[in-house]
Amino acid sequence: MKGQPAASSHAALNRSAAFASISVALLLVGLKGWAAWSTGSTAMLGSLADTTLDLIASIATLAGVWVAAQPEDQEHRFGHGKAEALAAMFQVVLISISALTLAFRAVEQFLVGARTEAAGDGILVSGIAMAATIALLAWQRHVIRKTNSLAISTDHVHYQSDLLLNLAVIAALALDQYLHVAGADPIFGLGIALWLGWGAWGASQAAITQLMDQEWPEEKRERFIKVMARHPELRGVHDLRTRTSGNRDFVQFHVWVDPDMTILQAHQVMDEIEIKLMAEFPGIEILIHPDPEGHVDTGIGAKDLMPSD
Repeated sequence: MKGQPAASSHAALNRSAAFASISVALLLVGLKGWAAWSTGSTAMLGSLADTTLDLIASIATLAGVWVAAQPEDQEHRFGHGKAEALAAMFQVVLISISALTLAFRAVEQFLVGARTEAAGDGILVSGIAMAATIALLAWQRHVIRKTNSLAISTDHVHYQSDLLLNLAVIAALALDQYLHVAGADPIFGLGIALWLGWGAWGASQAAITQLMDQEWPEEKRERFIKVMARHPELRGVHDLRTRTSGNRDFVQFHVWVDPDMTILQAHQVMDEIEIKLMAEFPGIEILIHPDPEGHVDTGIGAKDLMPSD
């Protein structure tokens, strides 16, 4: 099938991004573990906790994209694309736990007036972390443009927040030790916790959209209908239903055609419509039910979306 090479290429790109994420996370866990021990910084501890959960989440991402790339089978006739959404939700849970734990730690440190040490070590580690994260983000953006993977997109959110997180660690250490601003470290730690919580909320929305089979955005649905409207034999469309699973789109709808068409002629028209739609929406799976013009199945709540002239 024509779509199989593209699907295989997308799966390979997704796996490469997941492996890159795991590699960067392993490096940073080691560096930040040492820095958190040497500095005693709550912000650095928060950064370590976030990176540790990033590592676990990246492993979950690898599992998710690997399962999602498996072809459909007898028990999963629509494929395994929702594995990406499940992996994304697992990441959201981990981010939320990290944010809550860090918030409690920050409040505790603020109340006891804890101070940091060895700011130079922490700043150096944060700088290395930022450089590694920037390289990873660049590769993830490339993969997301090619595959539109939800799991990689959610992982991308983690590492985008890591840039601000590491900047916050640098600022907290500098303010605490060099400028002697009391409470700077736990306050920045609390800010990081709030940022992580906001990121978890945003990432959860895309995953929930897929798991709940939410309809495409209206703009995408309208573009889909416009492509169908170009076919001269098509008199109208109704009962358009859309959903996304992983990086695959699924669409089903009824179309109106000339009642005097033979079954063979109607079948040829359906094939032509599918070819045009698949050219505009690569990787889509389409199910079309032809109806004689003006006919609407009762009891389905059909709505005419593209009335004939």
